[in-house]
Amino acid sequence: MVEEGAYWLAWTQISGIGPVLLRRMQQHFGTLATAWNATKVQLGEVEGLGFQTLEKVVQQRSRLHPEQLFTKHQQENPNFWTPADADYPRLLLETPSPPPILYYRGEVELQENLGQKPMVGIVGTRQPSEYGIRWTRQISTALAKNGFTVVSGMAEGIDTESHIAAMKAGGRTIAVLGTGVDVIYPHKNRDLYKQILTAGLVVSEYPTKTPPNRTHFPRRNRIIAGLSRAILVMEAPIKSGALITATYANEFGRDVYALPGRLDDYPSQGCLKLLSQGASFILKELDELLTMLGAIPQIDGIEASTVPEQLSLPTLSPELQRVMEALTSDPLPFDFIVQQTGMAAGSVSSALLQLELMGLVSQLPGMRYQKS
Repeated sequence: MVEEGAYWLAWTQISGIGPVLLRRMQQHFGTLATAWNATKVQLGEVEGLGFQTLEKVVQQRSRLHPEQLFTKHQQENPNFWTPADADYPRLLLETPSPPPILYYRGEVELQENLGQKPMVGIVGTRQPSEYGIRWTRQISTALAKNGFTVVSGMAEGIDTESHIAAMKAGGRTIAVLGTGVDVIYPHKNRDLYKQILTAGLVVSEYPTKTPPNRTHFPRRNRIIAGLSRAILVMEAPIKSGALITATYANEFGRDVYALPGRLDDYPSQGCLKLLSQGASFILKELDELLTMLGAIPQIDGIEASTVPEQLSLPTLSPELQRVMEALTSDPLPFDFIVQQTGMAAGSVSSALLQLELMGLVSQLPGMRYQKS
């Protein structure tokens, strides 16, 4: 029997099929194995699968053999997860576009993958000021000493400073690359790369030997946001990849913090924009920041997650039950809940209101919902 993970890989070999469509197919068919064997008409029921893409599926699917493909891929890329794997990072799996394949190198810590150890993303400009460097070092050090894992992108500037400071403080760090996990970019960070492999993890959605490509880096920012419970933007101009990360964080229901700067400082313009849009301030009193980050709810432990929650619930209609099953103890955006249930937005909204009145669901700012 071919494992489900093999179908996640096989679908990525068909042009026009990306992470969002894969997630929709999984939700529609239940498994990607079922989707693989579905007819053209059945596949056409999936939102976003247009005529041209369906033609590509029909033409290319017949030439692929998932089991053989998976075996060969494992030989070339020994360490990777698919969403079918129990070790796939839980927080990333909550997003609308989890990478179908997530490659890794380094030391895996299961608590991070299960969402039991908090991870915080730190991003910013490649050309930080002394002010930005100083605060990045202070905050990364404080986070590491208080049990947080620091996530960043191993780029020059703020990313590099956050990784180094976290490791110097004895903490763990995760670098999300826009290349293969075996390709060091920028090359000047080769020593940093080696250190991260011994004190954390390097991850990427791109297979080994994938070289740098400027289109890869904005996409990898969604992984930084998806892995993290909060994003801290230290210094960022208006046109900065850090703002892309912050946008993803908002879409995923993550908290966004920004370091305030002077109005006439170019590296601070993006942070000031975020603050004007509702991001939280990073203030001098780091204890307050740590308290706020520590207050973010954690994913329940393995033992707790194995207990069927439905046993303690009142009898619900099929529609309410469907929405309830899509929710977790962590806040989820409304759009994500709609995608998870496959129901109309109006029906989901009505169901959430009923569940809220029953005391089973809590609504948070930003149209986010969680189990009470």
